[in-house]
Parts: sequence; structure tokens; C-alpha cells
Amino acid sequence: MQGCSPLARAAWSSVVPFALLATLAGCQSPPPETKPDYTRQLGPGECALRKLDVSEWPDLGAAWRVRDPALNTALDRSINWFGAPSSKTKFPFMHVCTWEQAAASTVAFRQLLKDSKDEASFLAGLRQNFEVWKTVGWNGEGTVLFTGYYSPEFKGSLTRSDAFKYPLYKRPADLVTDPSSGEPRGRRTANGAVQSWPARKELEASQALAGTELVWLSSPLDVYIAQVNGSAKILLPDGKPYYVGYAGKTDRPYYGLGTACVEAGLIEKDKLSLSAIVALYAREPAKVQELIWKNESYVFFTEYPGDNWPSGSLGFRVTDRTTLATDKKVYPQGGVVLVDTKSIGVGDRPQRFLKFMMDQDTGGAIRAPGRADIYMGVGPQAETLAGGQLAEGTMYYVFLKAEAVSQYPLPERASKGKSAGAASGGARQPGLKAPADPNK
Repeated sequence: MQGCSPLARAAWSSVVPFALLATLAGCQSPPPETKPDYTRQLGPGECALRKLDVSEWPDLGAAWRVRDPALNTALDRSINWFGAPSSKTKFPFMHVCTWEQAAASTVAFRQLLKDSKDEASFLAGLRQNFEVWKTVGWNGEGTVLFTGYYSPEFKGSLTRSDAFKYPLYKRPADLVTDPSSGEPRGRRTANGAVQSWPARKELEASQALAGTELVWLSSPLDVYIAQVNGSAKILLPDGKPYYVGYAGKTDRPYYGLGTACVEAGLIEKDKLSLSAIVALYAREPAKVQELIWKNESYVFFTEYPGDNWPSGSLGFRVTDRTTLATDKKVYPQGGVVLVDTKSIGVGDRPQRFLKFMMDQDTGGAIRAPGRADIYMGVGPQAETLAGGQLAEGTMYYVFLKAEAVSQYPLPERASKGKSAGAASGGARQPGLKAPADPNK
């Protein structure tokens, strides 16, 4: 892959087959299972994707059979994003694809969906013009932990009051982020140097952000949930909605409140959920506040127009159960991805989730090839879906072959007009809904 070399299988597990080990060791006990490390980072020169031979392709026909109109909507949003000049700064990507190839892939896939009369013609079109790349996952075998996130709703006020006295803050002028990836770099000092931000507790105690309040909420937990999800719909006292979205974060490490609650013995691991955390906060707010401070990362917000909310890291509206959040340092933005995992269904029983999605967002704990987050939507039902999403699976990226790129130019309206994603540069924080996610 042109200088991009995923680790060989031997690097991820023992090169000696277990049966042979058992023979050599006699009656010795088998080695303990390795605990999954979904946050494992790629090493120098490693790629998060490997190109598959056609014989290795997954069941793309099954995903065709369950396609829905939301996929077309999400494709159109990605096509518009590729039409913005800023999208070119994200490519070429990890020796996997050029900007031209990634952009044309969304146009070609959209056209293939439209033109295909049946599953057979869809698959024929894929084999003729597309390549399929599989994630290496956390373990080199493609294993990814899929969690879910959603857009919460709160009551709040644009002015401070006894009922609403906990603020979400605007992006500080001295916040430094990478212009390409949006990754936080630190805080610019008066002499021009860049230093790390204070941790959450110190930052709040210092009142350094006073005067930059955007909106006020009713509790520190509401503030934390908004920060974790990166967006919120806030109902003001007059009943009007006010929409906020991600505008940057500090460079401090993220630590999940759910993990902290379990480690403190306050919630059992198999009973962990957002509702359990809310109930715990109602009983013991001081203890939960101490655990909130263990997450040193701090998120800033900006107002969003209602027609572009909730907005993902590409700067445009995300799509229910069709937008996927991944680490944008290791996965290319804006493209088609096939997700194969499990999700809750009728009676909260797990069912297969095999679906074409669009890679259009990221998150504060989504920082490795073994993690991904499925956007579930807005409100209580989406919260339930997000809370039940915790399953391993794998995913595949679909790119146009290089020789077919010239056949699928971006539409004129996208290439000339400023898209909703032109001002992107953010990263949503991950949700805290999954009942047993070890990384949240």
C-alpha cells in the first residue's frame, strides 16, 4: 500500500497455533485471554485500512437490501462537503485515497444506488468500479467496538438565574487547534508560546472563561452531558429552541464518567447507563461532581442554526443511524462505510446491524482504529438506542477505483457554492450512554 503497512497477523497474536502449544505443554492451562484494547494506537507506518481482494468482500448485497432514504440524504451532505475547498486539506489520506478519489466515490456510489434496478446490478457495479478496504481494528483482525451517541435536550437560559447558573462557554480566542485535523494543540500565551490547558477542575475554579458564557443550564451534569455529546437542543424559558454545537476542546485527556462511577463502586458495571448516572447525581451530586472532574478535557460551543443542527465534525447536519463517528487521524472523512455489528431491537434484544453509513463525525474518546460511534438521533428514543449500543463488529470503506475517478465529477452546485461543511473543524465528544463501555 505505497509505504503504508498494516502489521502482520503475527504482530497481534501468537505465531504458534494453540493446538501446537497444547501439545508441547502437555496438561498446562491455556494462556489467559488478552483483554481487548480498543484504544490501541497505530504504530509508525501502520494503516487503519487494508484493501481486500474481491473474494474477501463482505455481504454488500445484504446492506443493499436494507438501504433507506437516509443514506441518500447523508451522501448528498458528504458530496456538498467535498465541494468545499477546505475538504482538500484532509487528503491525500494515509496512502489509501486522494481527494479526487474520495470525492468521486461519493458521487459514484450515489449514482449506483439510483441506477441499480436490483441487487445483482448493484453488486456488478461495485465489482466493476469500486474497491473495498477493511479496518484493521484494535487487534489487526478488524475488531471494532461500536457505541452510540445522540443529541440531548435540556432546559436553559441565555442569562444567568437561580434556576440556570452553569454555563456552556464559547471557544476561547487563545485556543490553538491543528488547521487540518481540528486536534487541540493547547493554549497560546501572551508571548506567543503554546502551552497545555489547565485540567477541568482548575479551569472552572480559576474563572478564566468568565465573560464568554454562551448559555446557562440547570446543573453541572447537564453541562457535562452536553460536552460529552458535543451538541444540544436547549429550550429557553419562553419555549423557543436554542441549538448549540461543538466549537473546540482543550488538549487535556478524556476520562469517561461511566468508567469513573463503576471504578468508585457507585454503579455496577452491568447496570451502567445514562439514566443510572442521572439517578446517582440526584442522590449524591457532590460525589458525581468529583468524578466529573476526573475528565480533564473541556469542550466549547457555538450557536448553530436549527436547520444545520446537530452538526458533525464536517460542519453539516448528521443523519440518524447513518452518520458514523471515527478517529479522523486514521480514517478518511466523508466517505461510504459498511458497518457490521449488533444493535438493540424489539424487546431490547440484540440484532444484526449491517448497513451502509457515512463517516461524517468524530469524538473525544474515538481516538483509535478500534473505536466507532453510531449517531442515533435526537431525544429520548435516540437516548435509549444509544444507551443500548455496545457491541464489537467491523467496518469496510468503499472507494472508487482510480481509473474511474474522471467519470464522476462533483456537481456544479457543490463545487461552486460554499457548502455547510466549509467551516468544519470540530470533534464531538463521545456519549456516556453505553452500559458497559470500558473506554467511556
